[in-house]
Amino acid sequence: MPAPATEVRRAAVLGSPIAHSLSPVLHREAYRELGLGDWTYDRFEVDEQALPAFVEGLGPEWAGLSLTMPLKRAVMPLLDEISETAASVEAVNTVVLTADGRRVGDNTDIPGMVAALRERGIEQVDSAAVLGAGATASSALAALARICTGEVVAYVRSPERAAEMREWGERLGIELRTEDWADAERALHAPLVIATTPAGATDTLAAAVPGRPTTLFDVLYEPWPTDLAARWSAYGGAVVGGLDLLVHQAVLQVEQMTGRTPAPLVAMRKAGEHALAARGENGDRH
Repeated sequence: MPAPATEVRRAAVLGSPIAHSLSPVLHREAYRELGLGDWTYDRFEVDEQALPAFVEGLGPEWAGLSLTMPLKRAVMPLLDEISETAASVEAVNTVVLTADGRRVGDNTDIPGMVAALRERGIEQVDSAAVLGAGATASSALAALARICTGEVVAYVRSPERAAEMREWGERLGIELRTEDWADAERALHAPLVIATTPAGATDTLAAAVPGRPTTLFDVLYEPWPTDLAARWSAYGGAVVGGLDLLVHQAVLQVEQMTGRTPAPLVAMRKAGEHALAARGENGDRH
């Protein structure tokens, strides 16, 4: 359990690059809604080399850390305990600092994905497709392990990535098949499509969206909407976006770090939407 609110008042997101992280916006809004006026949440530019010293330097006022790339795996040797969820994908995005000084790592991306889909009425699917094979794709597979009862097809760009995805599928107990990225248009006919690729990677697929699309989960939130998400929505398909994922995983982080439940999901999402809109108005779309 986290230390009492009167003793622990600091949290932050670490990563590199980190300047455009929305996490401070979401967490600070949660603190306001929860009446934690003396809590602070900052961002720090920290790479893999600087991480051990940063973690060792944390005092008793610290409640927790959010971690983004490239630190999700690098932090693991620095922790006292790692949840089964985080261990399943070898990635920690949340560290809770307990009252007795222990560092506990978790991964809220995976349950965050499941919660974002559940919010849109997606409780279970009989098959799914994953676009991409990076770090987020492994979290997507872990989420699908909880909700998909049949085959998952991953569309990847190289034999090496295909082998990695098959290894993750076996580890997570998923019936996984890999296909070449050149055939990625086929993915768009699956009951659930999860796009985990960088900005622009799926733009060429937008023209291939079927007339009656099902559900697309595009993990990007900036720029938004992606070409694929815009076409999907225009054709009447359900779209879950990266902001949905960011908010749901942040809700779980806030609850773990503060010990207060439930975290204010609606207020946090509105704060994120306003921040993204302001960036768009300022032409700041990095």
